[in-house]
Amino acid sequence: MSSKSIPHPYYPPGAQLSGGYVPNELDLVSLISRFVGLIAVHLGTTLTVARAFNKNLNGKEQLAFLWFMLCAFLHLFFEGYFITHHTSLASSQSLFSQLWKEYSLSDSRYLTSNPFMLCIETLTVFIWGPLSVLAAVFLVAEKNGSRHVVQIVLSVGHLYGVLLYYGTCEFEERYEGVGYSRPEGIYYWGYYVILNAPWVVVPTLLLLQSAREVHRGLGEKVDSNTKSR
Repeated sequence: MSSKSIPHPYYPPGAQLSGGYVPNELDLVSLISRFVGLIAVHLGTTLTVARAFNKNLNGKEQLAFLWFMLCAFLHLFFEGYFITHHTSLASSQSLFSQLWKEYSLSDSRYLTSNPFMLCIETLTVFIWGPLSVLAAVFLVAEKNGSRHVVQIVLSVGHLYGVLLYYGTCEFEERYEGVGYSRPEGIYYWGYYVILNAPWVVVPTLLLLQSAREVHRGLGEKVDSNTKSR
């Protein structure tokens, strides 16, 4: 049987997957453990390097650094893999392809070369990925002014991207009757909602932090100018 004749489990059932479909070879536990292992090595290595350059990083700064480097890994490598291999994901057995096939049970647009997904992910790879690295570098270098400028842009970009991601999907389901997630709760609530929720919560917190820093900095400058008169 050819790969193109194998029924796929994605919604809508008639979705045409790019390159045909081949089921994953690895089970879910193996996929998650390998992916988490890669991320752990990446974060552990980069945090060790950051601490070597700046031994004064406090707990909150280290958490922010880890967030930026997590975003950098996902944007540059995982999502970068998507935009370069989107036509063959459904039939490939590489680790990242199998991960994309698993996640696509909650959003099949990733396996159909959907134009919106290609556009938003390309912007993510080439803009938000490098800015994540830049924010981490500025944080370690204690260039707080530059860091908060980048952090504001990056946080707004993440929030806007998530809004578009959810919005386009909900619009099509509500007004066109097209759903991209399987009906099981684990896929909609577990993958689609919960896995993307950090890119709402964390950018909001970072945006508020930067807003307070900007407000405090401007207030100090006004007070300084007032005293100098």
